[in-house]
Amino acid sequence: MARNARPTAAKREREKSLNERRQQKAARRQDVKQRKAGESPRNDGIDPDIEGIVPGPQPLADWQLEE
Repeated sequence: MARNARPTAAKREREKSLNERRQQKAARRQDVKQRKAGESPRNDGIDPDIEGIVPGPQPLADWQLEE
């Protein structure tokens, strides 16, 4: 009926995996930061989210076409 009062091995393993995950995330963030620093900013004034969108009526989708 007694519970293990000191689950140190399991806790140590859990903390080790958490620390590894933190290190991986930090490395990934650093890579993204370096990649963004190396890119040139867009100076053409076009929002990349709406680039290529044509205003006005849009063509019908395939399922809307009558045969």
